[in-house]
Amino acid sequence: MRDHGPLVRRADTSEAARRKEERLGLALANRDPRALEEVYERYGRACFGFLVNLLRDREAAEDVQQQVFLEVWQRAPTYERERASLLTWIMTIARSRGIDHLRRRVPEPAGTLAGDERLPAADDTTDELVERWRVTALLEGLQPEEAMLLRMRFYDDLPQTEIAERTGIPLGTVKMRMVRALRRLRKLVDET
Repeated sequence: MRDHGPLVRRADTSEAARRKEERLGLALANRDPRALEEVYERYGRACFGFLVNLLRDREAAEDVQQQVFLEVWQRAPTYERERASLLTWIMTIARSRGIDHLRRRVPEPAGTLAGDERLPAADDTTDELVERWRVTALLEGLQPEEAMLLRMRFYDDLPQTEIAERTGIPLGTVKMRMVRALRRLRKLVDET
């Protein structure tokens, strides 16, 4: 009989994380200041990194970050956990406030191009950034060695053979761990 211990423990951890996020969302909605502090500790770095990438200005990112978490606090009673995870909700607010900041900083063109074709919107690349930060946060839900392999493969664009060489892990083991990690990542994506 195969030992499924690690998989079961990982699933329990994921379920525990989901329940913890639910409790955190409820505490936030009930205006518990400690909940806001915990939300900031958990998601502040990801939000700030996203804003720095979007705005290309650290000071502006700091200002917008304050706006984002003020809005999180003000809108907490309206947060619907069935619609999105806390991270997704916060990043959506960050994206909106970041785009607002960019629009104030750079006036939108008054005219259009040929016909109804408009210039590309300022937020065309922000969707990609939001998704990248979301995936980064999801990778933290994997075992560290699995997350490392996926980062090497998809962020560093390394083939599995080179990953095996660099890590000293046999190629077959690299492949097996990546398949397992992708399954877990898929499950985390489905849960958010």
